[in-house]
Amino acid sequence: MCVRHRAARGYAGLRTPVTHCRGRLRGDATLNVVGMSKPANWLIVPFLLVVLAGTMAVNHDDAAKAAALAVPLVAIATLAVLLHRSNPRATLLLNAAAVTAYLALDFANGPVYLTLPVVTFFVALVCPPPRWMPAAGAAVVLTGAGLVVRDLYSENAGHFGDGLWPWFGVAGLVAAAGAVATTTRTRREANAERTRRAATEEQLRMAQDLHDGVGHGLAVIAMQAGVALHVLDQDPTAARESLLAIRDTSKESLDALRAELSALTPGQQPLTRAPRRGLADLDVLLDRVRAGGLPVSVDSSRPSRPVSSELDETAYVVVQESLTNVLRHANAGSAHVAVTEDDGSLLVTVTDDGQGGAVPEDNAGGMGISGMRTRAERVGGTLEAGPTATGFRVRASLPFGAR
Repeated sequence: MCVRHRAARGYAGLRTPVTHCRGRLRGDATLNVVGMSKPANWLIVPFLLVVLAGTMAVNHDDAAKAAALAVPLVAIATLAVLLHRSNPRATLLLNAAAVTAYLALDFANGPVYLTLPVVTFFVALVCPPPRWMPAAGAAVVLTGAGLVVRDLYSENAGHFGDGLWPWFGVAGLVAAAGAVATTTRTRREANAERTRRAATEEQLRMAQDLHDGVGHGLAVIAMQAGVALHVLDQDPTAARESLLAIRDTSKESLDALRAELSALTPGQQPLTRAPRRGLADLDVLLDRVRAGGLPVSVDSSRPSRPVSSELDETAYVVVQESLTNVLRHANAGSAHVAVTEDDGSLLVTVTDDGQGGAVPEDNAGGMGISGMRTRAERVGGTLEAGPTATGFRVRASLPFGAR
């Protein structure tokens, strides 16, 4: 069984699958999780040639027997690594069986010992330790059994145990190879997880931007359309102004929508996003809302301390989203916006005299208030929203120290 998750590459909409081994790996399971890919298989070819040449060299006294038996066994032990993606445990056991047969047939020590650490390394790259360690342990035991058989029945054997010393080296190399591969795999998986998390955050940011910009535009358009219909017969000039406001607002919202969607479209050059809005754009925002028929008063003074771009944008979004909610849900007669300072923080307060109910703490039902709260927390601030005796209030406290 394979578990797949999607790690992002580039923008949030572009992803590449990553597959973790659980027993067997299928399909496109590759070493991408550790930054390696299938073309790395060609590295096996020079390794195989070196091992075969070394095997013939150490068994030169009986070249015919070595060519007939040792070479095929060493080739099997080496090429078993090609199965490490489809069946990791079988790969280790096949390698160990070939090495054990090589030793039991009384062939000389040589580069065949290197095949087990190499196979272990490749298997550990694609499988977590609980999956590869038992098979690697069994492979080391089988290799030891081959050494015991050779030590017992070899014509050149001396005292029993003299020929077992290579086993300790093989065991150490297998442990080291597995540890290095596991460390590499863990580090690359952590990087992939960070990339995936960054992509998720980018998706959330884009969704919030769409919600804030397009949602506000649609709310203003709906209200302007209502005004136009109401005064169409009595005051054509006012109706015309409302229609012009609808045209301008819809164009701005569509431009923002296209810019965000272009970033999600593979192969398309992302469009330039509109400059970030800030407190300097507050008058334009309030005029647009007033033109929709909602009287808005404002109490704002220029901050005495420098305001970072992120804090500036957050303050603007709080006002924009709060007024959007007033337009869409509150049925209010008026609203008031206050931007003041208090104890090292910028205070943004939006109140209205409309209808408003209690807001759940996590506001799981939507992105409006929860999006504002997320933005406020991102700059180290807080946001409170809830009904008052005369309507509804949103209050954000944003510290000036935010980057």
